Amino acid sequence: MGLFDRLLKKDSQDADASLKPRKPAKDKPEEFFLDADSSSSLGDVNYMRESKTIRRTFPGTVDSPGTKEQIMEVAAETEKLEKRSEGLGGEVKVEKSIDLTAGIPKPVKKTFAEQVSTKEMDKRLKGSAITGVNTPAPANANPVGRKEQLKEVEEPVAKVGQSRVSGKPGSIDPFRQMVRDLNK
Repeated sequence: MGLFDRLLKKDSQDADASLKPRKPAKDKPEEFFLDADSSSSLGDVNYMRESKTIRRTFPGTVDSPGTKEQIMEVAAETEKLEKRSEGLGGEVKVEKSIDLTAGIPKPVKKTFAEQVSTKEMDKRLKGSAITGVNTPAPANANPVGRKEQLKEVEEPVAKVGQSRVSGKPGSIDPFRQMVRDLNK
């Protein structure tokens, strides 16, 4: 039958006669599940139910020398640990630690140094620069600890046109003085 044959047919009874009713679908069987014993897809169920003994051995370590052994009894649904040698993982043996510094006194806390005036700091700095460090002192010199007073150094008088050197932190006056000395 072509595409236009249906349209050109005038008798609709012939068209109804050519149609056949469908066959009824097959009835599906009812679903069911097999238990483990009657199912063949699981393999030998009796073999799986048997309990098996698994014995594993491990080498010792420096901390616990000797051969280690672990024996387990395993079935399809159960597992039982029969024996586990000491030194295998799982158990942590806590050892008492020995304090080696028990008799050693603790260091004393350091305190903050007291503030020193700028004159005192200059005296200290000049004193170490004059005598030097780790040099033998002359035979007639007084010990450093007994010196009561150092000679005062005269501060240079500011000339006309030069500003007085500022002692403030962060001041660039010492650098300016260096530039003046270089230009002379």
